[in-house]
Amino acid sequence: MRLAASRPPEERGLGRDGVRLLVATPDGLVHARFGELPRFLSPGDLLVVNTSATIAAAVDGRRGDGRPVVVHLSTPLAEAGTHREGTPEGGTHGEKTPEGTHGEGRPEGGPHGEATLADGTWLVELRERSAVTGRVTDAAPGETVALPAGASLTLLRRYPGPTPARMWEASVAAGGDLGAFLARHGRPIRYSYVPDPWPLAAYQSVFARSPGSAEMPSAGRPFTPELVTDLVVAGVVVAPITLHAGVASLEAGEPPLPERFTVPEPTARLVNLTRAAGRRVVAVGTTSTRALESVADAGGTVRASHGWTDLVLGATHPARVVDGLVTGWHDPDASHLALLEAVAGPTLVQAAYREAERAGYLWHEFGDSCLLLPPLPAARPGRPGRRA
Repeated sequence: MRLAASRPPEERGLGRDGVRLLVATPDGLVHARFGELPRFLSPGDLLVVNTSATIAAAVDGRRGDGRPVVVHLSTPLAEAGTHREGTPEGGTHGEKTPEGTHGEGRPEGGPHGEATLADGTWLVELRERSAVTGRVTDAAPGETVALPAGASLTLLRRYPGPTPARMWEASVAAGGDLGAFLARHGRPIRYSYVPDPWPLAAYQSVFARSPGSAEMPSAGRPFTPELVTDLVVAGVVVAPITLHAGVASLEAGEPPLPERFTVPEPTARLVNLTRAAGRRVVAVGTTSTRALESVADAGGTVRASHGWTDLVLGATHPARVVDGLVTGWHDPDASHLALLEAVAGPTLVQAAYREAERAGYLWHEFGDSCLLLPPLPAARPGRPGRRA
């Protein structure tokens, strides 16, 4: 039975790092608390964290016939002529133009992949306001939704093509500064398992620096400054990437949305040095995993890059770089489960999920965590064993 965390752990009498941690290794499963993470990593291991900050991406609106609606703003799209910069020579196995943008859509951003919170074309989702649990299915191209303070959006076309009914490309007009508009009129995206509203600060990790994620990169939420200090003192290296997560409420069978990312040069060097030394590269979350694997070549070498990725990891695209993963517990939809299995293998992932359900771990962004540590590939150099 899956139990959803309906409120932050701080409201349940716990610190952020007081949530439960299930550590899954080939030697077995261990129950711990997140604050004990340094126990399970070794000196020289590398933790890669996502520095994207969550934006207040949910806004109340009203359709032309007066019906209320909630708009979820997912990803900014730029006009034709925007191009990918910094693509590694030799290509990657994930960074490419996504299908369904009609040749004109590109996620917008600054020179290093920062999200641009400005008016323009955005990827959006419309949801019923009464219970923010169901998507709007009767919208049509050309429909205008009125937003607070005289702002509006106009639906342009379905995304990624004419058949899906969930995501839309839409023209947003909010006076030019959409970031300020969202700060004033928006709120964090939440779903029915979180009945009460929480401030935006509850949806930020200690690593959050660059605003742009429609939904929190939640794997990093249990970290605290004290825990990061403990990890560094224990010899664990911490390095940043940025990937701005889009809306995550995917329907069954839908692939993850294209997302804007940056892998800086120092992080790329650290990843390559860590692998050469036979240590683990442990991604904090599926977002960090997606960013790193999008700039890994066939031999597992990472090069600095920024742009956007539509990489879908799975049986046909196994992980080449990441060999450890910190993740929360989420509904095991096809794309999420496939990514976990691409890193840790189906046997370890399925054993962890079974044990989490049996032991009553809490699901979703305010819930408990998992550390997946599969065996290192045989071709990699040896390393010291995990500390007890």
